[in-house]
Amino acid sequence: MKTFDLDRRIAGWKGPLLAALLTLIAGLPGLLLLPPLDRDESRFAQATAQMLESGDYVDIRFQDEPRWKKPVGIYWMQAAAVALTSDVEDRDIAPYRIPSLLGAMLAAWAVAWAGSALLGARVGFFGGAIMGATFLLSTEAGIAKTDAMLCGATTLAMAALARIYMATRAGERPIRPHKLLFWIGVGLSILIKGPIGLLVIALAVIALSIWDRNIKWLARLGWGWGLPLVALMVGPWAIAITIATDGGFWREAIGGDLAPKIAGAHESHSGFPGLYLLLAPLLFFPSTLLLPAAVSTGWSRRAEPAIRFLVCWLVPGWLMFELAPTKLWHYTLPTFGALALLAAAALARPIGKVSRITGAALALFAALLIIGVTVYGLTVYGTSTAQTWAALTVVTTLAAAAVGAFLLLNRAPVAALVASLAFGIVAHGALAGTIRQLRPLAIAPQLEKTLEAADLHPRQGRTPGPVAITTYHEPSFVFLTGRDTDLTDAEGAARALAEGRPAIVEARDADAFRDAAGRLGVSGRAVGVVRGYNYSGGDEMTLTVYAPPPRPGTGDDAGEAP
Repeated sequence: MKTFDLDRRIAGWKGPLLAALLTLIAGLPGLLLLPPLDRDESRFAQATAQMLESGDYVDIRFQDEPRWKKPVGIYWMQAAAVALTSDVEDRDIAPYRIPSLLGAMLAAWAVAWAGSALLGARVGFFGGAIMGATFLLSTEAGIAKTDAMLCGATTLAMAALARIYMATRAGERPIRPHKLLFWIGVGLSILIKGPIGLLVIALAVIALSIWDRNIKWLARLGWGWGLPLVALMVGPWAIAITIATDGGFWREAIGGDLAPKIAGAHESHSGFPGLYLLLAPLLFFPSTLLLPAAVSTGWSRRAEPAIRFLVCWLVPGWLMFELAPTKLWHYTLPTFGALALLAAAALARPIGKVSRITGAALALFAALLIIGVTVYGLTVYGTSTAQTWAALTVVTTLAAAAVGAFLLLNRAPVAALVASLAFGIVAHGALAGTIRQLRPLAIAPQLEKTLEAADLHPRQGRTPGPVAITTYHEPSFVFLTGRDTDLTDAEGAARALAEGRPAIVEARDADAFRDAAGRLGVSGRAVGVVRGYNYSGGDEMTLTVYAPPPRPGTGDDAGEAP
């Protein structure tokens, strides 16, 4: 009987590929199951849809408003994914998420590829698997915005830099493909989210050079052709957007978005220094049990060039995000590759008692948080169809922590990690299924179904559009109903009915809507009511969908007065 030879199965290109496939499995449920999310995802998706509809791939807009906060890279990727796999008229969110999933897979692949050069194929593979299965990355893999792809580009650059660094330490000449991948990663990160990825890379390079007291290795990066390559990747669009907006893009991106985030808490996204450290057990789940061992490894083995490189990748970038006043959960994601490899490196040597006990406790704590959120969501917003998904989430989350903790405490860290990853990937998929079944949180899809059932959706072509809606002015509804969706007030909703267009009125606008409709002498017919919770605004919503009065000569009943 043949024994399972892990080292043979992950040798060479197989380990990074397998890590990427595990990331695909972890991220695919979210991509397929989650409805369009508010607010950032639907803004990105709608701006991409308008690119495809208008043929303008330079100027980024949401409805008629400029969206000049991020560079164009992710919009181009989403547009390509939609053009290749779907149709913009379908308004299916899944194709817009494909670049995020590919970015997450690239990140896991790059971690495994870097790890194999730094610490061997086994550590590299486990590092890539840890990276791809983290709840933070596998969640971002199913959301159509910049962060998973930014992580992929930054991690690719850092992985190539690791190869270059280790080659110079060994007295070898770095090969050109590694330099090419480094500069492609840098250029791609800039095209995705401006300077953020570049800052992580630059801080790592500076810290490493200071620690080593050596800057000579930097001469091996291929600056002479690398910088022109980055300029070639970014420059044409930068010039085009400058001309198209008369410099307005840069004023808004730097003065209206980046600078406020540095100066203070932007858009109420505040947090104290140390917040990301507190969130790490949750966001790194299901590999939380190795967090203490990763920290211990980084400290005790810091004299090793490979470990030193990982520490310089992790610590300066992490501190930058901790010190920034604006905080969102995903900001530290470009540093997770280093943390994953430090965790994997800990498996190569016996893990101390303190790290084992602390890791087991943190894993159980993170699992209880996930279970608590799941039970709360089911209790407050759940339906009967959500119970099975929620039960699966609870059981597999608890198993990931409990089985992993038991094996870790009994000095079987590799088995503990494998068990935690297996149960954790299933738990993440079940959590996506649970969220899908929390229908009160999915107001926009419910409104879309109500419009379609009454033949009022603009896409059906039976009733003139656009749809007018009061109070609930969320991007997800615009994405599902089109660019011209009329985000209005009670007066505007009544005017829409008078023009023969559908109107959706939130309960708080009902009295003003009736008064306006009375003044205009218009009546409409209520065809459905949608109740839910707007998680972006923090409000309970009751929205009534009104069909306009029939056009003269149709012979239909005019219906009830609103």
